[in-house]
Amino acid sequence: MKRSLLRCRRLVHSLGLRWKIAVLLAVGCSLVALSLTEDLLEVARLDGDREVAQLDVHLLGPLVEAVTRRSGVDAQVLGGADGGTRVRTDVRRLERILTNLLINARKHGGDPITVTVAANTVTVRDHGPGFPQTLLRDGPQRFLTGATERGQGTGLGLTIALGQAQVIGARITLANTAPTGASATLTLPPA
Repeated sequence: MKRSLLRCRRLVHSLGLRWKIAVLLAVGCSLVALSLTEDLLEVARLDGDREVAQLDVHLLGPLVEAVTRRSGVDAQVLGGADGGTRVRTDVRRLERILTNLLINARKHGGDPITVTVAANTVTVRDHGPGFPQTLLRDGPQRFLTGATERGQGTGLGLTIALGQAQVIGARITLANTAPTGASATLTLPPA
């Protein structure tokens, strides 16, 4: 494997600038396609009602702080350190839910992004244009981002978050906040 990587590195270094750009674009497109394929497979599994949660009891605050940090989104966590509430959840699924909500806030919202832990709820809030009224009324629709001012996307992030929330017995409530912004509140079952 190491030998193959060295050969690839030498090949790329020997290419001209145009070819290097072409290689980088091809790799980038491949990664996007892979991510979209993984999301579509996850939606299909959720639609099949075959998902089984691996529930265990966890302290919510420290878990939310760790997930937020790993997400790569610049967000401030409020109430996490003293969040001694225990919840019954599947850590992998909770991480997927919160990461999707955080990425959605970064991609479609505005700074600052906050994550508030209170009892058995986690609220992700941004200060962007808010959710489109159709999304609030009808819920997330696959392959629709809802409004041009919220940017481009596949429309799968919120669909996956809501589906994973159902699997772990949680609920997500979407709302617009005054004067600007959107919030997604995840309510988890207590332990």
